[in-house]
Amino acid sequence: MIERSHVLICSGSMCISRGAKSLRDEFEEHLGRLGIRDEIKLVNTGCVGLCEQGPFVIVYPEGVFYATIKSKDIKTICEEHLYKGRIVEKLVFDEALTENKEVRAFDEIKFYAKQTRVAIRNCGLINPDDIEEYIAKDGYRGLGKALIEMKPIEVVQEMIDSGLRGRGGGGFSTGLKWRFAYNNESDQKYIICNADEGDPGAFMDRALLEGDPHSILEGMMIGGYAIGADKGYVYVRIEYPTAIEKLKIAIGQAKEYGLLGKNIFGTDFSFDIEIRLGAGAFVCGEETALIASIEGGRGMSRNKPPFPAAKGLWDKPTIINNVETLANIPAIIYKGAEWFSRIGTERSKGTKVFSLGGNIKNAGLVEVPMGTTLREVIYEIGGGIPKNKALKAVQTGGPSGGAIPESNLDLPIEYETLIEAGSMMGSGGMVVIDEDNCMVDICRFYLEFTVEESCGKCTPCREGTKKMLEMLEIISSGEGTLEDLDKLRNLGNMVKNSSLCGLGQAAPNPVLSMLDNFREEFEAHVVDKKCPGGVCKPLIHLEILDTCIGCTKCAINCPVDCISGSLKQLHVIDTSACIKCGICKNICPVDAIVSI
Repeated sequence: MIERSHVLICSGSMCISRGAKSLRDEFEEHLGRLGIRDEIKLVNTGCVGLCEQGPFVIVYPEGVFYATIKSKDIKTICEEHLYKGRIVEKLVFDEALTENKEVRAFDEIKFYAKQTRVAIRNCGLINPDDIEEYIAKDGYRGLGKALIEMKPIEVVQEMIDSGLRGRGGGGFSTGLKWRFAYNNESDQKYIICNADEGDPGAFMDRALLEGDPHSILEGMMIGGYAIGADKGYVYVRIEYPTAIEKLKIAIGQAKEYGLLGKNIFGTDFSFDIEIRLGAGAFVCGEETALIASIEGGRGMSRNKPPFPAAKGLWDKPTIINNVETLANIPAIIYKGAEWFSRIGTERSKGTKVFSLGGNIKNAGLVEVPMGTTLREVIYEIGGGIPKNKALKAVQTGGPSGGAIPESNLDLPIEYETLIEAGSMMGSGGMVVIDEDNCMVDICRFYLEFTVEESCGKCTPCREGTKKMLEMLEIISSGEGTLEDLDKLRNLGNMVKNSSLCGLGQAAPNPVLSMLDNFREEFEAHVVDKKCPGGVCKPLIHLEILDTCIGCTKCAINCPVDCISGSLKQLHVIDTSACIKCGICKNICPVDAIVSI
């Protein structure tokens, strides 16, 4: 039977955390009650991208995009839309409704209209647990083309011609890396998928693994054929239980269909994939530390060369590509290098996936062509800053990147341009910072993370980052000096230039870039003894303005009872008793409480 409607239910981790897990059961119940269960196909998909507005339900063939759905809304959608054919306008995502109350299709919404989806092409559109849905979207056709129509070196050359660069942060040519491994003769070679996504706020890899796991497996197999490997490992952190579950299902289905294992597509190519779980150490995102972890050792980096392409896992030639890189490969091989290289810019080909977060209206997963400006991503796709606050900076590259000021918003997104601006592409985290944030405090946050995640093997990283953090804590407390700012910069450069691996080499980047672009904020802390963002507790005190309406919310919610005032009268804060928790400021309905 051919169903008359398909109902796609976002089942990514973000939507699940907001109650999406029960939505399918609600649909089953109400469709059954209405007697139309056989007429409707229910599909649990991966992340649709617009995480801030989830959970989502998308109804085809109309493409109606229902947002922020709760269990009680399912009854209405079933009775009105699926039974009577009347779209439930009050549940439709705001931007999907025109002024004339006409409904825009899912892919016509502004958030999606400027995106070009290659890596996440299937996320939110297919059931990741059904291999046939992946096959219906041209899945495994790239692998079939490679095995039947191309020689291994031709696959390597196709990747070189495509211009695909590593999406894990390094930006090195994927094809050239493959050629190094191809040229190294060995009785055994390996392909590793680096799914150890550890940047704070990053969720690109998780979304891909949850929403389209077969694309990762196919990319690994194409890579294995190209370099002469017959074994692959997916190294994924144990904190991603849903991703691990989807991978296990996908591997089992691929084996069942003869797409993984012996004599794939009737050729003499065989390939097997195993999952290896990481304990969540950020340093294991570095390839030599990752290899050490798979081998059963402690996740610690080693000197390079030799590079893994020559001497990697168990001293055999090994290629390590991250999740997003691998997801691009099946489409490149199937559609051709020329197709992919037409997307993006001369220096940076293709698209890039970002997890857009921070002070942004439409937080979520986006994929844009290289060369798209930061302004386009933030304001046209992301919807701008909540409450129309001013944008202060954009942090790219996570703990390894830097902060790009508002004056550089028209910067095109490319590997080189971001580095020239004092930041980096990284794996794809993009955090928007508004006027209410303190750049010193943000530096301190990222350094706390890298100090915690340092493996401790080399002294510059182990001791240098810790000392940098101590200096930032002194500055944020108002006890620093201008001389401390110079010392902080010098120490940061030393750590950057002498650390063993990428973690230590990149750890000072947020501090160095913010010292360059926001030095006035650092100077305010050490000269004026003030925190311009009103964040650093030792340097602020809270004050109630005469715009106070006397609603008493601040007094009721103050944990130390330091706010006094009668109903409808101006309230006052006892600054000697105030612990500067900020609850009163956050809860005030008229923004009458300020940090000074």
